Amino acid sequence: QVHLVESGGGLVRPGGSLRLSCVASGDTICISVMGWYRQAPGKEREAVATIGSDDNTDYADTVKGRFTVTKDNAKNTVYLLMNSLKPEDTAEYYCNGHGCGYDFWGQGTQVTVSS
Repeated sequence: QVHLVESGGGLVRPGGSLRLSCVASGDTICISVMGWYRQAPGKEREAVATIGSDDNTDYADTVKGRFTVTKDNAKNTVYLLMNSLKPEDTAEYYCNGHGCGYDFWGQGTQVTVSS
């Protein structure tokens, strides 16, 4: 079992920045890919950014050049730095850990971009 806890969401103005954190605990050795997903009201959950155990990263086209995913293995923590935020980035952001045949999810953290 893997437990994921996100933090760092909040209200920010367009053009602003936020950094989300996700701390993993439990059987983290199982996890091969960590990622961030988001879900806006009335929309399906979508992948935002992922980072593999080999540090390879992948981004949704809508956030490329604005968001950066990184991880600190010593702290079992994954980060999502979000710059140049837009109102359309408003969503609940979820941390995901994939491995051992399972997908583990955090409880989510709300990001609201509004003036």
